[in-house]
Amino acid sequence: MSSRLPAKRTLRHRRQQNARPAGVLLCCALLAVLLSGCAASPALRDSSYQTLPAHVELEGVPFYPQEKYQCGPAALATVLNYSPATPNAAWTATPASAEKAEKDGARDAEISVSSLIPQVFIPGRDGSVQPEMLATTRRHQRIAFPIRPTFDALLGHVAAGDPVVVMQNLSLPAWPMWHYAIVIGYDLPDETLIMRSGEIRRHTLSFGRFDATWARSKRWGFVLAKPGRIPNGVTAKRAVDAISDYETQHGAKAALSSWQALVAAQPQNAMGYFALGNAYYALDKPEKAAQAFKRATAADDTLGVAWLNLGLLYKSQEKSDKAREALEKAAALPGAWQEQARTALDAL
Repeated sequence: MSSRLPAKRTLRHRRQQNARPAGVLLCCALLAVLLSGCAASPALRDSSYQTLPAHVELEGVPFYPQEKYQCGPAALATVLNYSPATPNAAWTATPASAEKAEKDGARDAEISVSSLIPQVFIPGRDGSVQPEMLATTRRHQRIAFPIRPTFDALLGHVAAGDPVVVMQNLSLPAWPMWHYAIVIGYDLPDETLIMRSGEIRRHTLSFGRFDATWARSKRWGFVLAKPGRIPNGVTAKRAVDAISDYETQHGAKAALSSWQALVAAQPQNAMGYFALGNAYYALDKPEKAAQAFKRATAADDTLGVAWLNLGLLYKSQEKSDKAREALEKAAALPGAWQEQARTALDAL
């Protein structure tokens, strides 16, 4: 069987969307440039106050003080050299999980800041932009998962044991001063964040002051994980997009464990099963591919591309009745794949 997919949906077209508006990407060593004044604390859901630990600090997260304009490489070195190891697909946000991450933090050979500078630093911008940050994590066999742009999500990831790389604008929107930092903890009663930032190993900042600077980047941030682990709290679509980007760079075999972990963690994720089926097909495992496509259609019977791939797979196996049934489902659904399904039906 050919490893070429019968149909492959584009899972994400966003690389250009991640770039920040034009402006100097400035990483400040001295964080005193934060604008003074009152900043309201961000609203947290009642459930967050009820379920999150009152205090979390991932003390084992390493610290790499930045040099001028090099907060991007320093932030990446921090999270790349801190890789919590867990055998399961997801963690539960409890004090025990954060403590486990501290004890089980698995280190590979240390990745230096200097080795990351040429990979992410853009001299013309005096800094690093988001697409290069995410691509560099993939080059180092990690998957970067952008987080939901909410304070609840930020604290939830930290409580689950994952430090979060965040992007701040330490100045006004018209004169941006972009800065990358790593959120490693928080104190919920005091409404204070704990960060590795600039030249400060343990930088504390009020929720309100931080959120004012984070909001100027549209609350952009990410966590990373080794293949085979899905960080707790990552949404279905963001997980599919992140693993798809990793698969594009490293291939189906390298991404397979992440697709398996995703559907284990999110059994109703139809696109996760669809992507798992594509990976199995690329690896010449047609029976497992068919099972995954069927799980995708069971999770979402309007996912025409999954019906199409299932039908084409059955057709390649000369299972005409099953192929016809699946292709008729695909042909009845409006969308980009409808015409291809009708053509395949006519050829049966």
